[in-house]
Amino acid sequence: MKLQRQLLSLRRACGAAALASATLAFGLAAPTQAAHAANPTLREVANRTGRFVGTAVNDGRLGDGTYANIAKSEFSSVTAENAMKWGSVEPNRGQFNWAPADRLVSFAQANSQKVYGHTLVWHSQMPGWLENGSFSNTELRTLMTNHVTTQVARYKGKVQRWDVVNEAFNENGTLRGSKFYNQLGQSYIADAFRAARAADPSAKLFINDYNTEGTNAKSDGLYNLVKSLKSQGVPIDGVGFQSHLIVGQVPSTMKANLQRFADLGVDVVLSELDIRMTTPADATKLQQQANDYRTVARNCLAVARCVGITVWGFGDRDSWVPGTFPGQGAANLYDTNYQPKPAYNAFRDGLAGS
Repeated sequence: MKLQRQLLSLRRACGAAALASATLAFGLAAPTQAAHAANPTLREVANRTGRFVGTAVNDGRLGDGTYANIAKSEFSSVTAENAMKWGSVEPNRGQFNWAPADRLVSFAQANSQKVYGHTLVWHSQMPGWLENGSFSNTELRTLMTNHVTTQVARYKGKVQRWDVVNEAFNENGTLRGSKFYNQLGQSYIADAFRAARAADPSAKLFINDYNTEGTNAKSDGLYNLVKSLKSQGVPIDGVGFQSHLIVGQVPSTMKANLQRFADLGVDVVLSELDIRMTTPADATKLQQQANDYRTVARNCLAVARCVGITVWGFGDRDSWVPGTFPGQGAANLYDTNYQPKPAYNAFRDGLAGS
């Protein structure tokens, strides 16, 4: 108590600088250092277990200082929410708009972050010229592989992971009838992966889908595809499980499902995590959400080849959920004012293994 009174007197007399000097003189940790040690960031906690923790980034929000500060301080990886999708980068055939994607890469480099590229081949958010165009099978295959090659080569050494093929499955475990599948058959998947590997041999290449977190018909279909691709020597390095979950409904088979994919010799990632609820939120729902975020993080930590988790945005004000699921939302770690919710601390505890 005597020491604390002395330090308080120094602060009143001489200000914060004197307090800092006196603190060191007495052999104590500076207050800011102690506070930081008690409240590490998500990226600091995840890094201790050798994993990344990422967030989807909306290019249009990077001008908001609060948004940008959270994105760069809390996360060790960033994913372009839309800026790297085909419709964004090649709105007209052969004419590329790289500016938004370049901004994300520059942001990541400035803040010592990895970049998760999303996504190269997808049935959705295609440019109109591609979606509505009529092409021969050979022409379509060339368009696809040229697009993959051009985009991956541009960011060679700058994007560490790519979602090469996105959402290729129906809920019953069959392959989705997309433009690519309907004309090219299942071979389009292997061709996309081979083109990506040739363009950047060092990037990790993923297939990504939703509603595959637990054991079900869809994840069985995905499992069988990955097993087949591996047996053919197709360069697939990992599987992304989107994990757009509902409060109180984390699949009980999630950990075992992640492990069976890892046992195929691939990395697994929770690539688009959010956990939505029926709004408005209340204390009970927020606590259950916190428990669920902790459980999901622990499921990842329990699987050695689960190399990281990306949350699909961090603030409720930016969430895609209310626009897609009316009456639902509040799915993220931070509220609409970018204040951490109970889910933030629980998720951090889960990442720490505590």
